[in-house]
Amino acid sequence: MLAHRTTLFKSSGTAAARVAAKAAAASGRDIIDLTAGEVWSDLAPSVRDGAIAAINRNLNRYTDTVGLLELRQALASKISAETAQPWSVDEIAVTSGAKQALFNAAMALLTPGDEVLIPAPYWSTFPAQVGIAGGTPVFIETRNSNYVPRLMDLAAAVTSKTKAIVVNTPNNPTGTIYDRGTLAGIAQLAIDQDLWIIFDECYGAFAHDPHTHQSIVSVAPGARDRTLIVNSFSKSLALTGWRIGYLAGPAPVISAVKALQSHTTSNPNVIAQHALLHFLERGDPAFQLQLRRQVTKARVLGLSILSALSLVPPPAAQGGFYFYLDLTELLRCTNRPGRKFTADDVVNLLMDAAVATVSGTAFGDPAGVRLSYGVDLELLDRGLRLLTAALNAWTRTIDCKAPAIEEG
Repeated sequence: MLAHRTTLFKSSGTAAARVAAKAAAASGRDIIDLTAGEVWSDLAPSVRDGAIAAINRNLNRYTDTVGLLELRQALASKISAETAQPWSVDEIAVTSGAKQALFNAAMALLTPGDEVLIPAPYWSTFPAQVGIAGGTPVFIETRNSNYVPRLMDLAAAVTSKTKAIVVNTPNNPTGTIYDRGTLAGIAQLAIDQDLWIIFDECYGAFAHDPHTHQSIVSVAPGARDRTLIVNSFSKSLALTGWRIGYLAGPAPVISAVKALQSHTTSNPNVIAQHALLHFLERGDPAFQLQLRRQVTKARVLGLSILSALSLVPPPAAQGGFYFYLDLTELLRCTNRPGRKFTADDVVNLLMDAAVATVSGTAFGDPAGVRLSYGVDLELLDRGLRLLTAALNAWTRTIDCKAPAIEEG
């Protein structure tokens, strides 16, 4: 018999969508896969050179559990520059990707019964890891406020059991970037209610004009001692398969994380660590500029194509590399007595049209669909045109003058 904790979560919805896309392709179908949370790119030259140099030096032994001292020093300098706050090596843990950083944070902070506020739609790993740690996720609906949590809703959800707030900006899946006022308000709420802030900024390298990404620590320095910063290089350097990230926070938390990590994975991959150190020491501005231009070009192309959608408003796509389609009006017009459509139905319709997407149900939202625009531009163009044609064809069969079905 399996442990009870296995009933608290299921496989990642985004991973399941990727598997479905691959299975369809393996069956011989020409599927355009817009499910993956990654940018298609070659390696950054400095990362490749650093990895090759480490291999040539026969670097194959353990490092410190939470990463090379030199790498943590480089990361402390990076975060200090980004937040305008001083950070030291004993406040940094290098992890096997952002998922391990989040897992470490949940295990170090939460005791059974603790509640964690999570704005919805949310990345499915947030509530899953809270549950594994024995905590209870409390979801804050944001669909009616442009996918940004209202401070009044967060404050109303706080109870004597609330331990932390998850802040994910730029947001996965919605692409929303929280403004300074929202960040300052969340920080003040955390200070007033003695809460931790888990600040996930993994998509921070991709903020699209006129929007800018800002660290909650730089906006509200008073929240510095209650904030855990989670980041990785999976997105910013297109290194999803390398599994290298970090957690930054107060030294006592990092000390607890070090002990925990010593009994789980131990140190992250040594070659990836040296490759990243090489990048941080030398930089690679040409590569980073090229990657940002690639993502920006894809965003512009995608928004142009998606503007032809009926009953689906243009996605915000303020940051990251996802288009998140709000299907509320489309589904309202589609629903009839005895048949209520959800995002899952739309995803199935799109798969029939040879486009693989991720249903919003994976993110706690039955009325959304996520599309990645980190793919090859030609594939993106074809995929979004097929998607637009399929949804508009469906729309033409709908009499939207019919009254909406009452909920309940």
